[in-house]
Amino acid sequence: MREDSKKLTELAGRIYDLDTEVYRVLGSGLGRVFSGSREARVREMVHYMTAQPDGHVLRSEIALIGNMARTIQDKEERSRLMREYDAILKQVEALPNSFAAGDILDEGLASLNSSAHLSGRFGEDNHLIICIGRTYGSAGTDIGFALADALKINYYDTEIFTEVLERLEADKEDVVDRASFAHKQNLNQTPEGVKERSFRERLREFNRYHGLPKEDAVFFNQSDLLHEMAQREDFVIMGRCADVILTNQRIPHISIFINAPFELRARRVMETDDLSYKNACKLLRQLDRRHRKYYQFYTGRQWGNSVNYDLCINSASYGIEGSVQLIRRIIEKHTKR
Repeated sequence: MREDSKKLTELAGRIYDLDTEVYRVLGSGLGRVFSGSREARVREMVHYMTAQPDGHVLRSEIALIGNMARTIQDKEERSRLMREYDAILKQVEALPNSFAAGDILDEGLASLNSSAHLSGRFGEDNHLIICIGRTYGSAGTDIGFALADALKINYYDTEIFTEVLERLEADKEDVVDRASFAHKQNLNQTPEGVKERSFRERLREFNRYHGLPKEDAVFFNQSDLLHEMAQREDFVIMGRCADVILTNQRIPHISIFINAPFELRARRVMETDDLSYKNACKLLRQLDRRHRKYYQFYTGRQWGNSVNYDLCINSASYGIEGSVQLIRRIIEKHTKR
């Protein structure tokens, strides 16, 4: 147990040091992923590595380091730091209980598939943008992260919400990120659990969100941010109604929805979140209901309906690696990349 803790601490230290080195080479500390003392951030990362439900947070932060490393102009420095980034990812994936471990593959379904001969709207002037919707427990987040890494493009998930809050000068505790899978947020919060605000606080909130309900203000600012990102970079974006936002703004993209049979999702959640079968099923139903309502409210479309996406994948038929290969093959066939 002590040996495992030592390995996790060493790995967390490598992640922190890579972040430090990337921003040293870039010549700026602005936007650093892991600011603050090394000891405190290493301890926090070790917690994420051992607390399965929080693994997506560390995954996003590691991806941000990779995103920034790819912007380094000096080829030798960029290559050096990307080699370290790749080595860290392999070490993370090798962890016995890491958030990157555990496939969704169903051998029976996989045996029925033929991966051969799968058969653009992306010109040279358009960025490659892949919007991924997914159900919790389908390994959709793992697939999105692995796909971005395989394509060497940026990956965004929870940091989009953080950036929007900074734009609105809002407190994280003040707005719930209903588009994320951070299910430690209270899914069943009742009005009684909400603190009563004073008139001055309500007035300040009214001004901060320009007279809009705060969830709407977050969504509209999120839409503006995605539009700006689409003008300057290639990326994979997880959820957040990005497919419909970009469609409405006439920005070329690929929309994908990843799902898996409920029983397999429940089995995976039992393992990753250390839940009983009953609680895993309850969690999945709550998250599915929340995401269905969020998507329909802001888009008018049905979440997970195949007609709303370019590609729908049953991840149990391919597993994480197979799903990534399938998507890459389709992308390479229909783009000039």
